[in-house]
Parts: sequence; structure tokens; C-alpha cells
Amino acid sequence: MRSREISASEAAPKMSVPLDNKAKGVKQREVRFSDFEAVAKLKCESGLSSDSLANWYRFWRDNAALSFAKGPLPMGWVLAVDDKVVGYLGSIPLLYHYGSRPLLAATASGFAVQPDYRAFSVGLVASFYRQENIDLFLNTTAIESVGKLAKAFKADALPQEDYDTVLFWVLDIRQFLDAVAKKFGVTGNWATVGRIVASIALQTEKTVWRRLPGRSSDKFQVTECHVSEIGDNFEKIWRRKLEGKPRLFADRDQSHLRWHFTIPDTQQVTRAFFCQGENGFTGYAIVRIESEPETGLRRCWLADILVDDDNPEVISALITRACNVAEESDCHVFEVLGFPKNLRQVLLQWRPYTRRYPACPFYFKAKDHELHRVLQETESWYASPFDGDTTLMP
Repeated sequence: MRSREISASEAAPKMSVPLDNKAKGVKQREVRFSDFEAVAKLKCESGLSSDSLANWYRFWRDNAALSFAKGPLPMGWVLAVDDKVVGYLGSIPLLYHYGSRPLLAATASGFAVQPDYRAFSVGLVASFYRQENIDLFLNTTAIESVGKLAKAFKADALPQEDYDTVLFWVLDIRQFLDAVAKKFGVTGNWATVGRIVASIALQTEKTVWRRLPGRSSDKFQVTECHVSEIGDNFEKIWRRKLEGKPRLFADRDQSHLRWHFTIPDTQQVTRAFFCQGENGFTGYAIVRIESEPETGLRRCWLADILVDDDNPEVISALITRACNVAEESDCHVFEVLGFPKNLRQVLLQWRPYTRRYPACPFYFKAKDHELHRVLQETESWYASPFDGDTTLMP
């Protein structure tokens, strides 16, 4: 499958850019709300996920992180030719903490440039990394070419181990195989035979190797709540995390959690779970459920999880409940991206399948050189889809 994709990319025509003719007409400026429709069209043409004007207001009008800025913050930048938008890079402000130190972060989002104007992409990236009033720069959904640009501006790849490796469990074998066949264009008799053989193999592995979370400990009770009901108990566990060994955490107070996971005009479903034991509230997990329009694959993936002392039994209880809910919701796969090694070790006991990104999707740069040096250490991170814009978009 990978060789077919590589061959297709090598066969794709290379776009030439006559700079002398185009440079005079290209202008870069800051994004305005009136640019929404033009940017949405550009992103759609570039194969990026759609957005909504309501979500733009959420990012750049109703975002609590804005109150921590010492001055105006740009929404991002566009490249325009004769008032036509040909390039875009958004910049979403977010509040972070390293121990007791608050940090104002900017996460890059929705980077898209028409092929004929990609030579001007560097101007958009330069503007992003030269922002004033920003302590930390993030790009959490970078493709390989964007990663190279980030490195050119002295950003580093995330040092957290195996962030580029997704763990996943197949919940519905038949639907999963149908989606894989559609993704890679396999049709006809070969597709039918392949699905039958693969289905038998996957079902055997699922039974023999127990490739799914099993029954969790009776010591803990896991309860589901709506995102709007996220309250003080969720925030307390995050505060306890901050009191431990310093690590970089995105702000998770209760109002920010609700803001983060209340996305207007989305078809995705967000479900939250909290775990209680003898000593009260001890952890929570939040998952997202979405369907891929092209393949019909229905995915449930772990958006965030925090557990006191990273207790393996609590992690198991939360993931088991989330996986059961995913099956009940007719999801075809359950996926986990990111999170520290000790948490992933708990999940490996259920022998997940794995797939890797072609390149690291997560890059960072701290304006303070000493903080950047500290963040080059693996132990300084608790990176997950909650970071950056990974779970902010519809």
C-alpha cells in the first residue's frame, strides 16, 4: 500500500513557479473575519477539513487565552493576488503551563497555499514565528514539508517517544476491511477474496491474542457525562498534575475543557468519562467519534486522559469503558495517538495494531532559550491530541 502511494506521488506533476511574473502581484497581510469564505474555499481545494465562521469566532473572539496577551494577536496571514486568497496560515492562541509558569502559545492551523504560489509559503511561516507576545509556538498537524519549514525557523520535533505511532484496535472487522479497500481503490474479485482472508485472520488474532481491552477492576466506577457537565472534579485532577514534576500542559480548567470540546457546526461526537474509587475522583478520559466521508470508516479516538499518579488500573478502567462505548456506537476502530510512554505501556498489554505517520507531526519552539532547552527533554512533555489544533477543528 505504501509503495503504491509513493509511486503515485512521484508520478504527480511538479509545479513550476515563475517568480518574476508572480512576485509583483502577491501581497501578504493579516487575516480578517471577512476572509472566511475565501479561506474555506482554499482549504477545501487543498484537501483540508472544512471549518465554520462560528468556529473562527470561537478561536479569535471567545477564546479565554486572548485575555493573557500583552498586546494584539493576529488571527493569521493570507497571501492575496488581486484580492484573491491564494495562501493561508492561521494562528490560534492557547494557554499553557510549565509547572507554575503560565505560557501564551500560538498553534499553527490550516496551512494551505495554491501550488503556483508555494514559493511564498516561507513568508507565512516567518510571520508565525516572529509574533510578539507569544511564549511558545506549536505545530501539531505538520506534514513532512511543513516540518522542514519549521526546522528552518529553529523549531524542533517533539522529543516524546513514539508520538508518530498510532495504536489502534479493530472493533468491526468487516467494516474496517471495506474502508481499507475503498481507501486504496481495491475492487472486484480481488477485493472480495482479500476481505474474506483478512477477516478470518483478524478474527483469529482478536480471539487468540485478545487484542481488545478486557474487564476492568471492580475497585473503580466509570461514569459518562456530557461535555457541558464537565466541572470542578475534572479541573482538580489537572491541578494535582501541575503540582507534580514540571511538565508542559495545555490549560485544562473546567471552562477551558468545555470550550475546547464544544465545537460549532461539527458532525463529530465528543464523550467524556470520569473514574471514581474509594478516595473519590481519580481520573477522566475524553474521546471523539467521527466518520471519514471517503471510506465510511467510523473512528473513535482518545482526545485526552488524565489520571492521578498515572495509576494503571484507572487507565485500564477508563480505556475499557471508552472502548465498550465505541463498540456500542458502531465504531469500526478505536485509536490512541500520543501520550507518555508509561501510559502507552498500559495500552500495549492489549496488543494493539500500529501505524506510523510518514514524518513527525508535532514541532515546537519556545521563545525563551532556556525553556526551549528544557522542552528538548522527553520528561518535559505530556503531549496528546489535546495539544495544538488537533482536536479543535470540526
